[in-house]
Amino acid sequence: MGHRSPVAEDGPVIVDVDATIVPAHSDKEGATPTFKRTFGFHPLLAFVDHGVDGTGEPLAGLLREGRANANDAADQVTVVDAAIAQLPEQVRDRVLVRGDTGSGVQGLLHHLTNLGVQYSVRVYGRQPVLDALAAVPRCAWRAAIDVDGDPREGAQVVELTRHLPDTFVGWPAGMRVMARRERPHPGAQLRITDDDGWRITCFATNTRGGQIADLERRHRQRARAEDRIRGLKDCGLRNLPLHEFTKNVIWLELVQLAAELLVWTQTLAFTGSIARFWEPKRLRLRILHVAGRLILTARRCWLRLPRGWPWRDLVVSGHNALHALS
Repeated sequence: MGHRSPVAEDGPVIVDVDATIVPAHSDKEGATPTFKRTFGFHPLLAFVDHGVDGTGEPLAGLLREGRANANDAADQVTVVDAAIAQLPEQVRDRVLVRGDTGSGVQGLLHHLTNLGVQYSVRVYGRQPVLDALAAVPRCAWRAAIDVDGDPREGAQVVELTRHLPDTFVGWPAGMRVMARRERPHPGAQLRITDDDGWRITCFATNTRGGQIADLERRHRQRARAEDRIRGLKDCGLRNLPLHEFTKNVIWLELVQLAAELLVWTQTLAFTGSIARFWEPKRLRLRILHVAGRLILTARRCWLRLPRGWPWRDLVVSGHNALHALS
């Protein structure tokens, strides 16, 4: 077709892992109380991140009961293995798995190390990490950067690896621990873990080399997984409507399929357009709900839209992809 693949030719292929709560408003099989004091399900999901050039597509999902732990190592391994299996074989050796504290468990990190896969996961600030923070000299802190690579005011980063005490055991070899501190925004709710007015977050990675600020920015961009989850909920994951658990598993698969079709439609038909980044709600409003006809003429397939439609030229420019899909 001549379209550009969303997977970069070099650099890491990033797989984001995250869980979400899907409330249930009636007694359904597998619906139980959740850690957020709600009632429903707690699916674990994995997405491949298309980076700044697009959105991201679902790779794997595991429907779980509401009481399932976010940091269950076995569930994390199951979803990550299923996600990696969805990727082309030629890119599996440059996968980077990103996750929040649910993925920062020893079982998963040992598994990824054995696979030769990179990771960047958030870890809890337990006592050994707090001891390392106390041992870091003030001059070791460096300015953090924002998404554009510019210094971020009021935020600093540091590597803790060399300062970790002997009690920090059980983790895979080659793991590096980084910390970020930032002054909370005015009016922000303070936490018990805040240190001397600084909000501290930590993450671990096995990436060798690289500037600490760049590694921290890369990890912080895992927040895009929240956008992917919001997209899934707009495609039908806001509620699991069936009573039987196995039927809701199928529903989850269909939701992921719908989201994947939307992402690849954007990839094939809207390259170079702002529509490449739209979420499902806007796609419905601006494109899917617009009446149009496919016209075959001169051996080409055209999408004819109403006069005055603001994105008419954009969609027509994707006729090669439309022709292939027809």
